[in-house]
Amino acid sequence: MHVLSLRIDLRVIDSSSLKAKRSVVQSIVRTLDGWKAVAAAEVDAHELWQRTVIGVSVVGGNVGHVEDVADSVERFVWARPDVEVIEIERQWAEELNGERV
Repeated sequence: MHVLSLRIDLRVIDSSSLKAKRSVVQSIVRTLDGWKAVAAAEVDAHELWQRTVIGVSVVGGNVGHVEDVADSVERFVWARPDVEVIEIERQWAEELNGERV
């Protein structure tokens, strides 16, 4: 089992309130949550109305598949016109019993 996490730091364009920001964030999170082998949630910057950090985890049986799904997540976020990507970080889960998990 292989687990890759993504920390996606975004600026929400044209957001003038927390309510407007949450609408954009919920749209992204709900879409990603619907993807096979993906879980997503807002994990930081809850109180800021033009910034958000979304955490995404991708789980799969082989590294290549997990990386392909993570690439798709990144392309989806970069293609959204309502956010500006500030930074995306990837991190593999620690090894357990000599295998990457």
